[in-house]
Amino acid sequence: MGHLLKIFGTLCLLLMLGTAYGQQKQDISFEFYGGTFHSSLDSSLFVPAPELSSGSIKKAYQLLNSGDYHVIIDSLLAYKNKLELNDWLYYQLIRKTAEQLSPKSVNYSRYTLYKWFLLAKSGYDARLALSRDKIIFYVFNDEDISDIPFFMVDKKKYMCLNYHDYPKADLNLDPPVPVQITVPEATKSFSYKVTKLPDFKPENYEEKKLEFVYKHKAYHFNVKLSKDVEAIFANYPGVDFETYFNIPLSKETYGSLIPLLKKNTRGMSQKKGVDYLMRFTRYAFLYQDDEQNYGMEKRLSPEETLFASHSDCDDRVALFFYLVKEIYNLPMVAMLYPTHITMGVQFDQPIGDAILYKGKLYSVCEPTPQKEDLPIGTIAAKLKNIPYQIVYQYDPNR
Repeated sequence: MGHLLKIFGTLCLLLMLGTAYGQQKQDISFEFYGGTFHSSLDSSLFVPAPELSSGSIKKAYQLLNSGDYHVIIDSLLAYKNKLELNDWLYYQLIRKTAEQLSPKSVNYSRYTLYKWFLLAKSGYDARLALSRDKIIFYVFNDEDISDIPFFMVDKKKYMCLNYHDYPKADLNLDPPVPVQITVPEATKSFSYKVTKLPDFKPENYEEKKLEFVYKHKAYHFNVKLSKDVEAIFANYPGVDFETYFNIPLSKETYGSLIPLLKKNTRGMSQKKGVDYLMRFTRYAFLYQDDEQNYGMEKRLSPEETLFASHSDCDDRVALFFYLVKEIYNLPMVAMLYPTHITMGVQFDQPIGDAILYKGKLYSVCEPTPQKEDLPIGTIAAKLKNIPYQIVYQYDPNR
């Protein structure tokens, strides 16, 4: 830590000396999601680390706001547009840029200040708040997000973006007080929807071997997976089911799996093909409950499920949904029980004990291992008398 502080202090001194002799810019460049982000930082953006007080934060903002921040903001937004980054991925770009301005390990308050400033100046309604020993970073979001703290201002909900840095904190016992700073251009809501993943560099992928047996025949897959995807979703919160189910695969992973699944199901009837995908999702991966695996509830995206050594019912339902949607594009519903989730698929003719939802019949397809070897249209015995709710309906024609 002392070594890092010395390095950062030297950097600040060099920047101040450079300013005195007319050197106003510091070029930055780093790899980000398959491309390279380039920009320059004006020396006016390097401010002293703020104390955990409203006055100190406001003073740091005034310094930043009077500096030449337009180049870095324009570069960030241009890169966002070029790669078509959703807000969550854009925030990852801002995190990495803030690390260039002030490393997180050197001074957390200044690092958080930069993240907030860059996001707010990008047009998002972001806020800072202070508790006794914490600086909390919020952003306006009007989606159904669970498992992270929020506060309300004028009937607007602000979700905590840096709660993962305080995993054991109880913000109800030590409630943060908002810092009153008005950023005129900070008006947009922030979305957690991820509808497109970047084209990561092919060399950043590794192969994982998967296999399962269907109708006494063994099927083998060499799926290409990137740890970049794991990093993207490391601190991703619990989003609503529509957002969760529609997280896609990255290009390389898609190309290594979906064409092969299409080839393997070619010539099968629709029912048999869906049965094949159901059993692939059920038996190609080891099962483990999230509490045992992660110590908490954590929903994995389809690509994370392919990557993970173990997964549970949420993860498999999301992967199964994605596979059926890509290969057959059939109507589906997600059925949520108190301790389980499964999927219903609409066929031309219902199979087994179908469930009725909004005038349509859906056949239960269980993608998670059960004590019984459940065929399509069969609900696990332990769930037959348990009430469920439909938490997502997919209609390809809507």
